[in-house]
Amino acid sequence: MKNKLGILFAVWVWAVASTYAQNFDQYFTDRTLRIDYSFVGNQQQQHIAVDQCSSSPRWYGKRHRLAELPMEGNGQITVRDHKSKQIIYRNSFSTLFQEWLTYPAALHNTQSFENVFLVPMPKDTVDITLDLRNNRREVVTSLTHQVVPTDILIRKTGEKKVTPYTTLLSAKDTTHCIHIAFLAEGYQAHEMATFIKDAEIATEAIFAHEPFKSYKDRFNVIAVQAPSAESGTSIPSKGIWKNTALHSHFDTFYSNRYLTTLHLKDMHDWLAGTPYEHIIVLVNTNEYGGGGILNFYNLSMTHHQKFRPVVVHEFGHSFAGLGDEYAYQEEEIEMYPKDVEPWEKNITTKVDFRNKWENLIGKDPKAGFYEGAGYSTKGVYRAYPDCRMRTNENPIFCMACQQAIIELIKFYTEPPVTAP
Repeated sequence: MKNKLGILFAVWVWAVASTYAQNFDQYFTDRTLRIDYSFVGNQQQQHIAVDQCSSSPRWYGKRHRLAELPMEGNGQITVRDHKSKQIIYRNSFSTLFQEWLTYPAALHNTQSFENVFLVPMPKDTVDITLDLRNNRREVVTSLTHQVVPTDILIRKTGEKKVTPYTTLLSAKDTTHCIHIAFLAEGYQAHEMATFIKDAEIATEAIFAHEPFKSYKDRFNVIAVQAPSAESGTSIPSKGIWKNTALHSHFDTFYSNRYLTTLHLKDMHDWLAGTPYEHIIVLVNTNEYGGGGILNFYNLSMTHHQKFRPVVVHEFGHSFAGLGDEYAYQEEEIEMYPKDVEPWEKNITTKVDFRNKWENLIGKDPKAGFYEGAGYSTKGVYRAYPDCRMRTNENPIFCMACQQAIIELIKFYTEPPVTAP
């Protein structure tokens, strides 16, 4: 009996390993398929529609763990082989549209948002499913559509007139690394030297923090020089509107320091043909603000004294999917229901506290449950008294955030261990 159990276990291990160790070349070519979507709706109903598809040279995302998710996210994209129905690629994300749905304006107003997703270019016909989830981690809307890679209406981009870029950091192995692109916003053509300097400052700031410092050789970083007609960014609350490459602006959702862009198609047009996956937009302004959304983008002002901590904090959101660890004393935002466990690794409601920082409790005397996180003063907890995800003044990521970032870096850059 023991021998049979051993054989069954070995077969199970082999099956699991085979699922997660798919051969990239079996299903994909070394190109990127870009799919533009429109998300439309309000709190009562939401819709997803395909806008257009395009392809560009090379694929700069993951090449192993193709069917695994790095984290749950507020939405997921799943690619299935049309013939076998097997999942051949998955990724998670969050969007501004989903955030907008949590605001009172979405009760009665209907609005549309651009969204762009990148997947490896399939060799054969695939079925792609996009689903959006609410803050209870429930799927609220989804769309499945088919992509035929030989479709003549898939336009080719990034093969000529590629936006100039400068390499700031070269990975030790560019085939198994994480590609980051800094993108200029609000810099005129004659200001590109300033942009490159700002991108160098941001690179230095990120890689001064652990665990990025220890895993620096696993990142490839470029600075993409997209010129704007005017310098700066729009500040609607001050009546200032600028003509810039990405049409970014403060006052997103009427929050004066929330700096974003809604022009995702323009963003990816500027980046087409460059080596990128994770995007950090540097905005030429001395006004305080920024924003970061998982696998979407990170925006940061560059000429404010808190540029360094802000760009690092926002990268914690956009790259690692870390939640905010601060709370609003004056007006709480009910982003996290108290009876649902957040998927973010650095906050908890204690509803289902697993695979977070339980390994640190008892080993680190400071690790525990500190109430006040996720914009709520009560019912949402963080692991440490302070962290880069809590305040700009704290110089480090707490150990709970650090181990979550390490896990993600290894997910992207290390192939899974397969059974012998």
